[in-house]
Amino acid sequence: MVGSRSCFVLAFLNGPRVVEKSREGRRHDMSTNGTIKKVQSDRGFGFIAAEDGEEYFFHRSGLDPSLNFDSLAGGEAVTFEVEKSDKGPRASRVRAQGS
Repeated sequence: MVGSRSCFVLAFLNGPRVVEKSREGRRHDMSTNGTIKKVQSDRGFGFIAAEDGEEYFFHRSGLDPSLNFDSLAGGEAVTFEVEKSDKGPRASRVRAQGS
């Protein structure tokens, strides 16, 4: 239908939750939980082991102010959104659980 508003959100039961943008460009956030698994501090990125069994890349620019990239050591409990990127799904809006 021409001029109608549509929103497409992709989600999987027991799988990754993907952040999609509607045609209006708004994000529809669906959070998932995980643990910081590995941090490459000299390169500015790391990986999160999610509760869904997947591992997600994150970049320091995707961290919420509740986390300081330089103080991450691994093992921190986090909540994040999964979004599409050219290289596959990645974690964004990574924040400490409960914040």
